[in-house]
Amino acid sequence: MTTQPSFEQKICTRPDFAARAAVLPRPLVFTNGCFDILHAGHVRYLAAARSEGDVLVVGLNSDESVRAIKDENRPIVGQ
Repeated sequence: MTTQPSFEQKICTRPDFAARAAVLPRPLVFTNGCFDILHAGHVRYLAAARSEGDVLVVGLNSDESVRAIKDENRPIVGQ
């Protein structure tokens, strides 16, 4: 039996977000972006955002949004 990584238990959909966020500690920091290729710049940016509050919530752009923003060959790694 394979156990789910703990971070996967934190993933939720937009409809579920309000209920999940209501019980999170404050201050809550939110950011979003196209993270189809996670690189050192993203990691530094997310670490800095996390330092601004007790909880960091990261919204991921949809694959459709990434294609529109970047190009038709993106995302490299899908949502």
